[in-house]
Amino acid sequence: MDRGTQFDECMLDIYRRAKDECDCVATRFLQMVVERGGVEAAHDLLASSEWSDGLTKLWECGRLDLTVETLVLREEFEPLFSEEERVVARRRLDEVSEQSAER
Repeated sequence: MDRGTQFDECMLDIYRRAKDECDCVATRFLQMVVERGGVEAAHDLLASSEWSDGLTKLWECGRLDLTVETLVLREEFEPLFSEEERVVARRRLDEVSEQSAER
């Protein structure tokens, strides 16, 4: 299985796990992944100037491990994303973690 296909499968897996484990039903996320593929969906989400609702919900559930940002930062997927996209992912995770420390 190539890296892009593996990433697609991981995106579907984090959708299922977020739904089952955090009651986070991200219909728009699933639609993006099915229609455009996981890599393109991740590119789109990272290009947005704002956090996704899913990131916030997963943070509230204590499951940042199920976020697109965490998936993008996995070493095996590094070639699929630019350094700028990886910086965005890292920054969002840092920001949401800082926000949780303030609560």
